[in-house]
Amino acid sequence: MELQLALDLVDIPGAKQVVAEVAEHIDIVEIGTPVVINEGLRAVKEIKEAFPHLRVLADLKIMDAGGYEVLKASEAGADIITVLGVSDDSTIKGAVAEARKHGRKIMVDMINVKDIEGRAKEIDSFGVDYICVHSGYDHQADGKNSFEELAAIKRVVKNAKTAIAGGIKLDTLPEVIGAQPDLVIVGGGITGQQDKNATAAEMKRLVSGQ
Repeated sequence: MELQLALDLVDIPGAKQVVAEVAEHIDIVEIGTPVVINEGLRAVKEIKEAFPHLRVLADLKIMDAGGYEVLKASEAGADIITVLGVSDDSTIKGAVAEARKHGRKIMVDMINVKDIEGRAKEIDSFGVDYICVHSGYDHQADGKNSFEELAAIKRVVKNAKTAIAGGIKLDTLPEVIGAQPDLVIVGGGITGQQDKNATAAEMKRLVSGQ
């Protein structure tokens, strides 16, 4: 089980500062959609150059033109790129095909997918690398969590790894670990803490089963 740090509400200097604090305890650093909107793919490039030992995920939430957008993210140094599960099959397949050319990986974000189990089964057959259940900001405000959705995709997914994101904090992490995703994605649960390094260290210890 691995730990991904999601960076959403920072600029490039702020992102570098946060990653420097916790880099030894995380496996993947995510350049969140708001950062890409504010800073462009330059954010991906600069974080990858500053922390070459970390995998960098570009959370583009691709909805169309899958191949082209994966190409651009790959050129910027992204190791993993996200595509939305609600997008057309051809978009996801195009993203996967382009990712393979560059040795990159595709994560499908299942945010707002109505039939989680059925769609996960379809997407798993497209050769994606990760399928992620995700309670977004707006969902979290309504008290929604992703545990049931994670259980649903784990029942049907045979090839892809599973990931979970959305509002995960240190006190809810044991429940998340109990659901056995391959990847745990944490944003404010680390970035919003006074001692980010200590929080990330404890989270990494827990996800590593130590």
